[in-house]
Amino acid sequence: MSSFRTSSLKIYTLPTMAAIGNRGTVTEAANFNPDADAQKLRESMKGAGTNEAAITEILAHRTIAQRQRIKIAYKQTVGKDLADDLSSELSGNFRSVVLGLLMLAPVYDAYELRNAMKGAGTEEACLIDILASRSNEEVKVINDVYKKEYEKKLEDAVTGDTSGMFQRVLVSLLTAGRDESTNVDEAQAIQDAKEIYEAGEARWGTDEVKFLTVLCVRNRNHLLRVFQEYQKISGRDIEESIKREMSGCLEDVFLAIVKCIRNKPAFFAERLYKSMKGLGTTDSVLIRIMVARAEIDMLDIKAQFLKMYGKTLHSFIKGDTSGDYRKILLELCGGE
Repeated sequence: MSSFRTSSLKIYTLPTMAAIGNRGTVTEAANFNPDADAQKLRESMKGAGTNEAAITEILAHRTIAQRQRIKIAYKQTVGKDLADDLSSELSGNFRSVVLGLLMLAPVYDAYELRNAMKGAGTEEACLIDILASRSNEEVKVINDVYKKEYEKKLEDAVTGDTSGMFQRVLVSLLTAGRDESTNVDEAQAIQDAKEIYEAGEARWGTDEVKFLTVLCVRNRNHLLRVFQEYQKISGRDIEESIKREMSGCLEDVFLAIVKCIRNKPAFFAERLYKSMKGLGTTDSVLIRIMVARAEIDMLDIKAQFLKMYGKTLHSFIKGDTSGDYRKILLELCGGE
């Protein structure tokens, strides 16, 4: 954590104090005073015990850009790194949320990817969640940040930790080369649908490269047209075919790409739902999405959640978490 110095991130700092998206629950705080915030944070950690409520009150109600200003003010007035101080004062999931909130978006993504590949085993779900849902621009910056922070190319880290066709899909996503125009080439869309069908449902075994070429390269509007056409040719939804034809991480990454193309907030709503339903909570997923989407599209994610599951995201978080961890997540979630 402590390697995330404000100074080394000058190139990524945001020129304005506004939120990075316009559908978030976290918005720019009015009458923002970074020095006063830094002072309150300092006081929340003074003496015996920590005032978690004060930390939540400030950090959950400031944009990422405003939090960077607080970090600078804290360092100027206290002579120490805010993240380091909070890191040693806090623990558990609450600590993970707070430290995530202090990072710039691409820094947080890079940090999560790094954690997913550290040590034995790989948290493939993290690689999928991030790489299948970020724009070309976002992926390019994540690549830059990763190289700068960890002195290793993200692509090298990924290839060292994954294998087979799953690895090839991730490497393709890391090139950040998806067409981002809005053009639909009608003839090509029909051809793409036909090729995917012939590579999967229509043959024994699956030619996964065809799926990769279409799903990782074509633009959103074009793909939506491909999915319609695919349904016509095969009589099945593309997601259903992916489930029938593939398994494991490869199935997961292709499904994530299709879902993000169709409706990104719905993709995140489903990931949140699955992280909490049943026994136990997959806190890593819950934290990652709540922190990363809070000022981008949390309003849309909440609306999708309610539509898909008939319950509010707020009620799910409330029933599934506790203590200060629950409080800060509910603040990031915003009201019912």
